[in-house]
Amino acid sequence: MTAFLAALGRVPPLLASHVLLSAAALVLALVVAAPLAIIANRRPNVARVALGFASLIQTIPSLALLALFFPLLLSLSALVGGGIPALGFLPSLLALTLYALLPLLRNGVAGLAGIDPAVIEAADAVGMTPAQKLRLVEAPLAAPVAIAGVRTAAVWTIGAATLSTTVGQPSLGDLIFAGLQTQSWALVLAGCFASAALALGVDAAIGLVERGIARRRRGLWIGGLAVLAIGTAAATAPLWPRGEGKVVTVGAKNFAEQYILARLIGSRLENAGYTVRYRDGLGSAVIFGAVASGDVDVYVDYAGTIWSNEMKRSDVPARGPMLAAMTQWTKGRDVTLLGALGFENAYAFAMKAPGAIRTLDDLAAASARLRLGSDLEFLERPEWAAVKRAYPMRFASATPYSPTFMYQALASGRVDVISAFSSDGRIAAGGLTVLTDPRRAIPGYDAILLVSPARAKDERFAAALKPLIGRIDVAAMRAANYQVDRETDKRTPEQAAAWLAAKVGL
Repeated sequence: MTAFLAALGRVPPLLASHVLLSAAALVLALVVAAPLAIIANRRPNVARVALGFASLIQTIPSLALLALFFPLLLSLSALVGGGIPALGFLPSLLALTLYALLPLLRNGVAGLAGIDPAVIEAADAVGMTPAQKLRLVEAPLAAPVAIAGVRTAAVWTIGAATLSTTVGQPSLGDLIFAGLQTQSWALVLAGCFASAALALGVDAAIGLVERGIARRRRGLWIGGLAVLAIGTAAATAPLWPRGEGKVVTVGAKNFAEQYILARLIGSRLENAGYTVRYRDGLGSAVIFGAVASGDVDVYVDYAGTIWSNEMKRSDVPARGPMLAAMTQWTKGRDVTLLGALGFENAYAFAMKAPGAIRTLDDLAAASARLRLGSDLEFLERPEWAAVKRAYPMRFASATPYSPTFMYQALASGRVDVISAFSSDGRIAAGGLTVLTDPRRAIPGYDAILLVSPARAKDERFAAALKPLIGRIDVAAMRAANYQVDRETDKRTPEQAAAWLAAKVGL
């Protein structure tokens, strides 16, 4: 219960961002859908096209729709010379707006089409103009059906907004995703509880408006609107300006080590006088693009990821020459490599009781009868392609999991081998054996600090982070990771970051 109450303490600022995003998307969708529904009611061809497009959008998973806007906005920004944010609020707003269109359009068209033709004829007979007919006759009669569509759209939008975490927009999804990755079920419960309560509250308030209009009771629908207005203002209060200092954004990918390091970075920046916000749960391509565009100021990546994904290199030099080449590559680009933290978190194939399998050559020979479990990215990454080129692996099955559930799948016997992480404390705790890579197919993965263009010129910012360079050894990082990942006596990423700072003398 204490953990749940502590998790609820993190809700207000995330709820504020969630409400702001959901309300903005719903209002924008209404602005688009209302005139389109009116035109569609008068022109059947427009109705078919508009409803067909809105239905098509609904067939795209909301997570995919959010992700698609990142490259689209990034390309558009490059086309116009920059200035268009590809991460955070804008892609989330556009995706959720499209997602809300179908119920608004469908109910709007249905409400207008359901009006008795005799009423329309009577309005024409008394000489009403089209505008008067719409305002005085059609809109009031169609409103109850149309508002039922608003209720549906609002609930859909609030639910889908939790996924905006994946493109860097704070929301109640931050709690859910972080809780899933770290097995902190109090966080998951707090995020789900707050999101469900918000959806039910908004649905009830819009329901008052719907009933008030249907029953011609002005006090009821005005009261419903007042509840929505006051509730929105109260929920978004944490976002109101408070004269805070300079805000910096610290990014993180979607596993415990990243959450810990982000909090370690954030605590140092806060001590240096900055106001810090976090963007957690980002994919590798998204977060690199975000720091290059300035949407994220600093984050920790891994040398092998940049080497393979961004530099498009397939050779595998030693770690020292790789870091030197990478430092040179970043010069003149939109990212700055501030330095390596001192430990490596490499991809490593791990097994439980491997028997005679000790190397990736052995694994390749036995792969036809084995099942592979990987993290969500690995099977699509250049490193996996490089491993397959070096070792002819043909697994019976290959299943991606979130990192936390990947280890559970191995422990439960659902998979036989996983693409583990060398700095993960669960390798030793689970008694896993890491297979050697005699052909050196997997590059080095030194943890490195990447900084945005603007922050690279900020001396105070760099001075706060430079003590991290070369300071963190792999044993300390494994111990910190295990504090968050273990199933009992778990610590939060903030607590693990504080422990790690003390452990390495920061």
